[in-house]
Amino acid sequence: MEEFIGAFMIILAAVVLPLVVILHYVTKWKSSRTLSGDEQRMLEELWQDAQKMESRINALETILDDQVPDWRRRT
Repeated sequence: MEEFIGAFMIILAAVVLPLVVILHYVTKWKSSRTLSGDEQRMLEELWQDAQKMESRINALETILDDQVPDWRRRT
């Protein structure tokens, strides 16, 4: 009976426990590949800010094109 328990413990330690650890970390790795709610919200805010800045830059370039036609060549 003690031999059976010893063999069972060896199989558990050599096969089952490493599989549990590997599967645990694979699950953690897969879940960390997606953005959290806060990260998604921050990314959306950054995208909106970038769109606003692009719009402002385009407006400034239009104004400069009207008032100083050769401003692009000066830089």
